[in-house]
Amino acid sequence: MAAVRHILVAGAGIAGPALAHWLHHHGIAATVVERARELRAGGYAIDVRGAAVDVAERMGVLDGIRAAATEVDRIRFVGRRGRDRAVLSPDALSAPDRAEELPRGDLVRLLVDPTRDHTEYVFGDRVTGLDQGPDGVLATFEHAAPRTFDLVVCADGLHSSTRALALGPEEPLRRFLGGYISIFGVPEELGTPREVALYNTPGRLSGVSRTSRTGGARALLGLSLRMENGIDRAGPDAQKRALRTAFDGHGGHTDRLLAAMDQAPDFYFDSITQIRMDRWSTGRVTVLGDAGYCPSPLSGQGTSLAMVGAYVLAQELGRQDDHICALAAYEARMRPFVRANQDIADSGMAFLAPRTRLGIAARDALVRATPLLSGPGRLSSRIARAAEAIDLDAPARA
Repeated sequence: MAAVRHILVAGAGIAGPALAHWLHHHGIAATVVERARELRAGGYAIDVRGAAVDVAERMGVLDGIRAAATEVDRIRFVGRRGRDRAVLSPDALSAPDRAEELPRGDLVRLLVDPTRDHTEYVFGDRVTGLDQGPDGVLATFEHAAPRTFDLVVCADGLHSSTRALALGPEEPLRRFLGGYISIFGVPEELGTPREVALYNTPGRLSGVSRTSRTGGARALLGLSLRMENGIDRAGPDAQKRALRTAFDGHGGHTDRLLAAMDQAPDFYFDSITQIRMDRWSTGRVTVLGDAGYCPSPLSGQGTSLAMVGAYVLAQELGRQDDHICALAAYEARMRPFVRANQDIADSGMAFLAPRTRLGIAARDALVRATPLLSGPGRLSSRIARAAEAIDLDAPARA
């Protein structure tokens, strides 16, 4: 069986460029196709944690990640009049030397820029068909001419259209975690520098963050619901109407955030959902990152899974000529790591948006007690353990 020499990667977010880096390291060419016309700048804060810090260091981008750190000093849970109900240090969420937070757009730039010399990037296009044969995959595109590749990697996110072409529709793969989330940019005067302020009413969360590394501030709106209502599949106008209805009378800083929502150029809305697949590959097509194993924002581990997955996938492809064995080894190594990081998300919505006033009070009491009971770094020990739960240097399987 011929070695894999040229791979088509769908998606130029985090997983795709990270994979392009490691494929080049192993002597494999990559073409990355991205539906958007250009890279998205700015964006919400994401975490690089645990084993992903080691991957970033091996890529040579860890110093850049640290230079772009959001530098948040505190997370405030505030009451209706703006007074603190509880305050949490970010250090209580993980060991500082094994977790870095930065704007998503900054990480994408750090991953893409060094790969441009050896990776073909195609923006403003998407894969529309995949025809597998014994020696390759014929990919058709919305705009470009058809081309044949040795392998196709679906790295185009939670709602991957490329995954659907080869591995079936999204619906059976979804695991709804009880909520919806919206993030968008707002004027900087709505936030306090180096701070995240969160306000709750039962089943609702509104927040605003402002860092020294990005212009403006970021609004966060979260809804806790037991059942899906399909609003994530509607357009932005319908989603904004749903948010206004849901947050009518919410109080706190919410009215000012909603007033700024229509002017936001980066409005984001989606369900809080995981992707859980029985198999990650079919023939010469496989999945990577959120397209294959989205853990949801509640885990804080989507970025780390994407970066570690890219490292492991490229490592296995570089070890052997048989792509079937390589893909099987990739899945076998990553599945326990993915499951550990998906499992930590289960209690996330109950913490961020408790559905009762008693639940909000209990959460705030827990946050206040955290420094007294356990000290910094202990609150999310499950996150820390899950983030380290893989051996990046595992020997090749016989």
